[in-house]
Amino acid sequence: MSDDHTHVQEFFSARATDWDSRFPDDGPAYAAAVTELGLREGDRVLDAGCGTGRALPPLRAAVGPSGVVLGADLTPAMVHAAVRAGRDRDGRLLLADVAALPLRSRSLDAVFGAGLISHLPRPAENLRELARVVRPGGVLALFHPIGRAALAARQGRQITPEDLRAEPNLRALLAGSGWRMTSYVDEDARFLALALREH
Repeated sequence: MSDDHTHVQEFFSARATDWDSRFPDDGPAYAAAVTELGLREGDRVLDAGCGTGRALPPLRAAVGPSGVVLGADLTPAMVHAAVRAGRDRDGRLLLADVAALPLRSRSLDAVFGAGLISHLPRPAENLRELARVVRPGGVLALFHPIGRAALAARQGRQITPEDLRAEPNLRALLAGSGWRMTSYVDEDARFLALALREH
């Protein structure tokens, strides 16, 4: 396992047990972001880096009983926390690295990634892997329940021009990874970038 993977697993393993209780008011923001994906009954969607699975209930509601909902996370403690919360009823949980997904190419309609982008060890390569598993015209949502400035303040740091989530940086990163950004919102209450899978 690479040092990047070890660092991510250590960070999230230490926080898995109380993750949901630390952010109890995020549910409506997750539901609103899922709505903007524009999912339809029967769609197939992946929550990439699903953590405790907070997006799985709104994703299941969006695709209905005939749809497919998958949640993939690298950290066993987060997957276990999702099971303890009963979110495995809303989707199939995979202990998997989003950099090498055990999924067929073009097998999904959409990918939802909450807080994902800042934890990708090789963002361009990792976003290409997400593009691989999504059909042309499918959608990617990169989401965070608070905006960049609010998150930086919470973490006691400044936003720098190199921030991957800054609009020009993210637009270029997505374009080089098989995606075309279609909308970008960075407010105190949320961060949400939507992109379409190019052909």
